[in-house]
Amino acid sequence: MSKPKMFEKPTGAKDYLPEAVRKLRHIEREVLACMRGWGYEQIITPTMEYYDTVGAASSTSDHKLYKLLNNRGTTLVLRSDMTSPIARVVSSLLKESDFPLRLSYHSNVFRSIEEEAGREVEFFQTGVELVGDSSAEADAEVVALAIASLKAAGVERFKIAIGHVGFLNGLLGEALPGRTEEQELLKSCLLGRDYVGYRDQLRKLSLEEPVRAELEGILRLRGGGEVCDQALELCTDETARESISHLCEIWDALKAYGVSEHVLIDLTMIGDFSYYTGMTFEGYAADLGFPVVSGGRYDNLLAQFGRPAGATGFALKTTRVLELLGAESDEEEERALIVYDAAGRDEALAEAQQLRAEGGLVVTERADTLPDELHKAAQSGSFQYKGLRYTTLRTYMAGPGTKGGSAT
Repeated sequence: MSKPKMFEKPTGAKDYLPEAVRKLRHIEREVLACMRGWGYEQIITPTMEYYDTVGAASSTSDHKLYKLLNNRGTTLVLRSDMTSPIARVVSSLLKESDFPLRLSYHSNVFRSIEEEAGREVEFFQTGVELVGDSSAEADAEVVALAIASLKAAGVERFKIAIGHVGFLNGLLGEALPGRTEEQELLKSCLLGRDYVGYRDQLRKLSLEEPVRAELEGILRLRGGGEVCDQALELCTDETARESISHLCEIWDALKAYGVSEHVLIDLTMIGDFSYYTGMTFEGYAADLGFPVVSGGRYDNLLAQFGRPAGATGFALKTTRVLELLGAESDEEEERALIVYDAAGRDEALAEAQQLRAEGGLVVTERADTLPDELHKAAQSGSFQYKGLRYTTLRTYMAGPGTKGGSAT
């Protein structure tokens, strides 16, 4: 294998230039402020965790984890999600805190990938965890907050699809009793949105026609509250029916929040079926083929850290939101350029400090570095200089008529 060149970076890693960073931080601030308005307080956890605890409990498959050894030979992982680290904190540092706990975060996470174009190994997530509440009201709260967070981030056109792991588990268990491998195969097709493959697998199972028709019928169970009624007619399994009743409660609460127009019930939604235990959801924005938010209920995770509790939450894919909105700023920033020579330096730097104290963006330059045509450009309004756009030019130099010239 050839040695990488000095300017190369690992496949899937990405550099963010100043304009993209400004937009990314803006999204982060707006979303975290929205979450705080709902009572969620921000938490920060380490980038590295022990593999045997947080790594093993993570929803990320083992081959996608970045593993490393410390100086004692203990295996560590770079965090691949935030849910497991927060579960560790809830069960340790916050073990005396009463439930429910509402926590938010903004962090970079790491997942190893095959060398595919367009996939990133490090990306940013902004999300929440609502721990200690197993109700449909809690599930509805995180879905409604996910919608509010997307709007705060600047995403205007999107749809949230919600489902329930228990419905599929119950339905498949009733239709294919004892045939665990075949059930998992069908779930895998639904997880990958491979509906053609799902139908092909059904045909290969040598099922009686009513059973096959029933299992194929779930592909049509998408829509509003009427889907719950249709699903209840489709199955008799108690687990599946309880799951649908739970979804009905969530739907009613979302109507009370006034956000049901953004929500679609999709009973083929399963999320990561090894991780989620109840309601699960994904949000898709117009013009982007990947989900920009995902989440659901994971009632078994906290027990792995010694503090059993129901929990639900979501992660906003902040990096994908940036890709959707573009890195360019929506509004031109007010930025001043102050130019000075030796005689005007003290006054110029004092003025710059005063403007910065008032919240202004100010760049100072020595006069001998300034091109002559810049003064002319500044007279016509905002102007470009060394890759940045300015709205004001002020000069502090010896000689009459040189102080304070400005463009607005």
